[in-house]
Amino acid sequence: MPMRPGQRSDAAATILLIDRDPAAGRAMAASLVGCLRIEPAIEAVESGRAAAEKLRARGYDIVLMDLSSLDDLAANTEEAVARLAKIAEGALLIALSGGASVSAAVAAMRAGAHDFLAKPISGSGFAARIGELAHRHGKARAIGIDSRTGHVPQDFAGFVGASTQMQYVYEQITRIAPSSAPVFITGESGTGKEVCAEALHAKGPRGGKRFVAINCAAIPRDLMESELFGAARGAYTGSVEDRKGAAELADGGTLFLDEIGEMDLSLQSKLLRFLQTGTLSRVGEADTRQVDVRVICATNRNPMQMIGEKRFREDLFYRLHVLPIHLPPLRQRPADIMVLAEHFLARFAREEHKHFTGFSHETADSLIAREWPGNVRQLQNLVRRLVVMFDGGEITAEMVAAADIESRAFATPAPLEPPAPRRSAILPMWQQEQRIIEEAIVSFGGNIALAAAALELSPSTIYRKRQAWAEMAGAKGAA
Repeated sequence: MPMRPGQRSDAAATILLIDRDPAAGRAMAASLVGCLRIEPAIEAVESGRAAAEKLRARGYDIVLMDLSSLDDLAANTEEAVARLAKIAEGALLIALSGGASVSAAVAAMRAGAHDFLAKPISGSGFAARIGELAHRHGKARAIGIDSRTGHVPQDFAGFVGASTQMQYVYEQITRIAPSSAPVFITGESGTGKEVCAEALHAKGPRGGKRFVAINCAAIPRDLMESELFGAARGAYTGSVEDRKGAAELADGGTLFLDEIGEMDLSLQSKLLRFLQTGTLSRVGEADTRQVDVRVICATNRNPMQMIGEKRFREDLFYRLHVLPIHLPPLRQRPADIMVLAEHFLARFAREEHKHFTGFSHETADSLIAREWPGNVRQLQNLVRRLVVMFDGGEITAEMVAAADIESRAFATPAPLEPPAPRRSAILPMWQQEQRIIEEAIVSFGGNIALAAAALELSPSTIYRKRQAWAEMAGAKGAA
């Protein structure tokens, strides 16, 4: 006898997979076995219409929807997902896509999907995300999630978010933290590079020692050396006593060099020597001192582009770029946007002694649809303004619009007469190609094979091009 929509068997979690490539989808679904007490019953279909027929006949616990496989059900993705969400009431709807499109993610979640995941998906990260969603939506018991392994907390060592992208970052931090090798963190401004450095420090064997951070962009060049390595008494006017620098203060612990790309070239050579020997000399002092620190650095720039422009030493880069971590921008992990917004709302409401009930559906849709060029920091600032400006209740789209206007009111006013348009510099084709390839390599944590696959090139092509670029740079340097 067929089961009614919404009705499920108690014998096992039921999963409906919609994918024109069912073999790949089954591999993903099978990865859930590790966090389910009972092996799931998986059914696969290859089209949206076939899925709709299945859902009308019985209920499922989880529906995995490859968005490119729904085009026979409706004219657009949003309408197709909405139809399935209406039929599959009570199921966890997970949208999947190989394109990682922000617009596709927004459309799917607006139409009723509980989450959006970009392919390819790692088995452990996928299972962890399903477990987190099951707990959030009260389906852990129905699906059979093991509370010891299935639940993924929405925070990790200062980070907030449980998207697949952040699960990968958490795995990297956990794996890298015990080492003493240098770490090179890349990511746009506001993605949490210092939070990542602090997490690496706290989760490693140096966690009980000092974590010393220094911002290479915020300190004048003529003071940077003394800030980093210290200064002896009388080394400069006003220096009346010996002073330790950041490297010496961090002895036994971690030294974090933020915005490493802004460091002066002359100081880069001294930093390279420090990394090679583990010794330093204070400014104005001939003696050397031995220190033991783990160096973590970060930049929001493309390091290979800086090397090409002779603003960053290539030998220093490869000395620092031992264990790379790339932090994804917020627009690439839309599933975390409302998790972060709700976290900040609760935090700032406590600080301001106000009571907010959350965000309206319309507001949530608009926040997820934004590009967030300032990333998590921009979202945090917006929520703080909302809490300060309003007394409580539900956050509406009108309240967000007012907070945006308030933010722009304090921006630098535009000049009365617009400046004459400037013709932007056009880089040679090989330099643009180099920038694209190196950015892809950084995005995949230094993995050339994955970067090559994303760019639809062979790894040998990338290796050959990098060798040619290195030879060109060497020839220019010798000229």
